[in-house]
Amino acid sequence: MSDGRLPLTLLGGALGSGKTTWARHQLYDGAFGAGLHVLVNEAAEVPVDDQLLVRAEGVTVLAGGCVCCTGQQALRAALRDLCDRRSRGAGPNRVLLETSGLADPGAIAANLRSDPILARHLRLDGILVAIDAVHALTQLAEEPLIHRQIAVADRLILTKVDVANPADLQRLQVGLGLRNPAAKIEGSQHGVTVALPSTPRDFPASLPASPNPPDPAVAAVLQLPADLDWAETMVWLSALLHARGDRVVRVKGVIPSAEGRLLVQSVRGVVEPPELLPPQPRDGDGRLVFLGRGFSETALEQSLRSFLDLPDAESSGCSEQEDGIAV
Repeated sequence: MSDGRLPLTLLGGALGSGKTTWARHQLYDGAFGAGLHVLVNEAAEVPVDDQLLVRAEGVTVLAGGCVCCTGQQALRAALRDLCDRRSRGAGPNRVLLETSGLADPGAIAANLRSDPILARHLRLDGILVAIDAVHALTQLAEEPLIHRQIAVADRLILTKVDVANPADLQRLQVGLGLRNPAAKIEGSQHGVTVALPSTPRDFPASLPASPNPPDPAVAAVLQLPADLDWAETMVWLSALLHARGDRVVRVKGVIPSAEGRLLVQSVRGVVEPPELLPPQPRDGDGRLVFLGRGFSETALEQSLRSFLDLPDAESSGCSEQEDGIAV
C-alpha cells in the first residue's frame, strides 16, 4: 500500500544474468509506469548499461564500486537528491536501482533502512533477482553471493529460458521454490515475460550448496587502440575467452566501427552478436570492461598487444604463471 514515500525497486542478479535486458524490455513495455528514474550501478569506472535504458525519464550512473559496500555513500547521496526533488514537486514517481553483478541486495536494503532520512522518504517495494537459467547451476556451485541474492528476493526472474537445458530449468524451478518459498518465480526470454513449464512433484530439486568464498572479484577496463578494427577486437576476445573464459565472467563495452557504435558483450565465455547502438558518441566508447577473477588490466593490455604483435609488447606480464590471461 502507498504511504506517500517514494517507491524503490531493487534489481539484482549475477554478472551476465540479464538484468539490463529485462529492465530494457520492461521499460519499453511500460511496466513501471510514468516518471521512472533508473539508478545504474557499475562495478567498473566505465558505465555501459545506462546507454541501454534510454526510455527511462531519468538515468543516474553510480560507477566505480558496488553500492552495497564501497559505493554506499554515492547511493545515499543520489537517493537523497531524488527524494529532495520529489518533495519540491519535481522528482520521479518511482526509482529502479539496477545493482552491479557483484552486489548483495540484502546489504543494500539494510543500509537504506539504517539511514533516517531515506527511511522516512523512501519505501522499498520489492527485491527482484535475475537468475541465468543457462549458467545458474554452475554459479551456485562457485559463487556464495548468488545464494544470498536468492534468499532475499521477492521475485526470481529466470532468464534465457529459451536456450536453457529443460532438465536444468525444471531443477531450478523446484530448487528455488524450496530455497525461497515466499518468492514469485517467473520466466523471461530476451526480457519478455514467458510462462514456465510445469514441473512434476517428484522432480529432483537439490541445488548446489554455497561454496567457500572465492578469490576477490576484479573489475578491469581495457582501452582499445584507436585504429583497431572491431573485427580484430572480436577475434582477440574470442581467443581470450576460449583460453581463459573460466576466469572472465563478464565482458561489455562499446566499440566504434564502420557500421556505427557496437555494443559488445559476453557471459562466461559466450560472445553475443554485436548490437548497433544510437550514433551519439560517449566518453566510454572504445573501452571494454572485464569482470571476473585472477587477471589484471596490465595482463589484458599485454595480451592484446601481443596478439596484435605491437613492437613494445611485453609478454612477461601476461604469462600464464603470473595472471593466467595469456592467449
